Amino acid sequence: MKALGRLAFYAVIICGCTQQKKPHWVQLFNGKDLNGWVMKISKHELGDNFGQTFRVVNGLLTVSYDHYTNFDQQFGHLFYKKSYSHYLVAVEYRFVGEQCKGGPDWAWKNSGVMLHCQPPETMLKDQDFPISIEEQLLGGPPTGDRHTANLCTPGTNVVINGKLFTAHCTQSNSPTFRGAEWVRVEALVWGDEYIKHIVNGDTVLTYQKPQMGGGNVIHYDSSYLKEGKLLDHGFISLQSESHPIEFRKVEIMDFDEGGSH
Repeated sequence: MKALGRLAFYAVIICGCTQQKKPHWVQLFNGKDLNGWVMKISKHELGDNFGQTFRVVNGLLTVSYDHYTNFDQQFGHLFYKKSYSHYLVAVEYRFVGEQCKGGPDWAWKNSGVMLHCQPPETMLKDQDFPISIEEQLLGGPPTGDRHTANLCTPGTNVVINGKLFTAHCTQSNSPTFRGAEWVRVEALVWGDEYIKHIVNGDTVLTYQKPQMGGGNVIHYDSSYLKEGKLLDHGFISLQSESHPIEFRKVEIMDFDEGGSH
């Protein structure tokens, strides 16, 4: 069986799905518009698509900055409308164009799929990132390694090899993708038990017990972050971090009855 076939097969066994309830891919991005999505950009209110950052162009979900004069720490996130717990989410992405003026050096060819996000309406106006688990999307320079599908943890921690991991980011063992080629990145998320990062069918990183804690997020509601609370469900969002990026596919295989919390 192909990699995705194996994942679906094992998930059917684990969740006890019948043939009638066998999970299947559902397209979160319909290829036409942003129906079902809401944006939250730092320094702006929920739903304010400042500078038309998120838009659909030629059937692609694009993140663009041509209406910005300066990035000015306006980190953004495009949230899908539902919360999920046990699922396989996939995106196919590529970086294009030049980084927005004023974007931080580390954000060159940098974006992410945010997993188990806090609800978008709980984010404060100036909050930079949602409390979440990030599957980081990166592009590589002309030479040298720069892995994609790394882990970053805004307001969260995870367990790796039986120990609480409190550093902000850890690298996967993925290949480096240098040009404007399309890359398929997936995350197999199993409640608060484990998360696997997958690149072009190969598992490149695994960790356990995603939970609230740590730093690397600012201007958030402190009453929301409960140190050590396991994250067993949450929203999915796509980042805007100053480098243009295109998505041709955003899809999910939901292993839970009903698919939302």
